[in-house]
Amino acid sequence: GIKDIVERLDLRKALADDKTVNNLKSAGFRTQNALNVFLFARLVLPFVGLAAGFVYVFVLDNLAEKTTMVRVAAVLMAGYAGFYAPNFYVSNLSQKRKKSVQRAWPDALDLMLICVESGMSIEAAFRKVSEEIGSQSPALAEELVLTNAELSFLPERRQAYENLAQRTQLESIGSATQALIQAERYGTPVANALRVLSSESREMRMTEAEKKAHALPPKLTVPMILFF
Repeated sequence: GIKDIVERLDLRKALADDKTVNNLKSAGFRTQNALNVFLFARLVLPFVGLAAGFVYVFVLDNLAEKTTMVRVAAVLMAGYAGFYAPNFYVSNLSQKRKKSVQRAWPDALDLMLICVESGMSIEAAFRKVSEEIGSQSPALAEELVLTNAELSFLPERRQAYENLAQRTQLESIGSATQALIQAERYGTPVANALRVLSSESREMRMTEAEKKAHALPPKLTVPMILFF
């Protein structure tokens, strides 16, 4: 199978590093099988691209007016595109997932604060927020469920928070996890940390909304000139 091919050719060493693994996690692919499929795709798709390019250029005789050098270059470019296609796919998924998480995070913080202030533990708060936020951002709900599970079985709670920050690769969540780590380390109320984070998050969201509002007039100028 795919796993055997990946291990036999040692593709993990040749085609992947820690950044690749982190990008896969950020895109929602966390299993060893997902990494194996990714590496197998990077191995196979260049040949698929070369074959498709060869058929398109030489068999179907496209680009006939071009020189042989240009036609060969086109085939090689198809192979090059095949080699990097898995990276582009994972990167695109990762960006979409980040946007989903980032949009829902301020609301999640507000809900978390309400839960903790009502007397819930941080684990219960994570569980409740994951249930409530799921319709807005399934990605964030999934991350919170996973973090909640890691808080239960990892020897150090700090590691669970750091894993959340590493998987999401978002500055706002990184700041939140560090605040939670510090609060638990020094025994300060978690609600205090969440209250500060929630306030900062609302301010950042308001600032971003103002930036978008200020950017609208220049964008609207050209259409108005053309159509009015």
